[in-house]
Amino acid sequence: MLAKRIIPCLDVKNGRVVKGRSFVNLQDAGDPVQAGKLYSEAGADELVFLDITATLDARQTVRELAAAVGRAVFIPYTIGGGIRELDDIKALLQAGAEKISINSAAVTNKDLIRQGAEAFGNQAVVVAIDAKKSGDHWEVYINAGTKPTGLDAIAWAQEVERIGAGEILLTSIDADGHKSGYDMTLTAKVADAVGIPVIASGGAGGPEDICRVLTEGKADAALAASIFHYGQYSIAQVKEYLHQHGVPVRV
Repeated sequence: MLAKRIIPCLDVKNGRVVKGRSFVNLQDAGDPVQAGKLYSEAGADELVFLDITATLDARQTVRELAAAVGRAVFIPYTIGGGIRELDDIKALLQAGAEKISINSAAVTNKDLIRQGAEAFGNQAVVVAIDAKKSGDHWEVYINAGTKPTGLDAIAWAQEVERIGAGEILLTSIDADGHKSGYDMTLTAKVADAVGIPVIASGGAGGPEDICRVLTEGKADAALAASIFHYGQYSIAQVKEYLHQHGVPVRV
């Protein structure tokens, strides 16, 4: 079995790491480059940097951030936010990112997924899906969780895989920042529906939650923010817990 990945997520607004609950009430959590360097040294498998207001502010993700992170860390990292065209993807990958993440642009211009996969390989294209429970299904939201799309999250996951996505970053808006556990049902349903890796995001409150989503939730990787940013748990503590519970991780 492939090792499961532990991935700190750094949401960036105006050049600072922020964290909130259900995408609102954002609080400062430090400098993104310094935080990324510390996580790299602490044993993170990968990093994700998301400029969470790039799309809303009609800005492109700052290429300088990608380059600065590349000089500071020695593990793979993904950059997302405000990507609209193939040249944006090219610029971020050339700056040092291993992967890019697209959410709003994937919905409004599905062909960008295909273009990115054909130009740089499926492994470089991560489609982020922000989903909120709506009745008996989960609806996809874009523009930093502010705009409903009418798309069913599970069907959308299958479609982006078909178009060319190499990985899905799945965030439960309902669970995000609440530290009460991932949306296990949503995660398992998406993981069962696709054949590409699924990164679970939204709701990590401790090692137990991460262990559950990597086993019962069938996720290939777990994203976490609050528990790491504010020192509640270290990556080493999480990995030790997973190892003790039979979950393969890189230690």
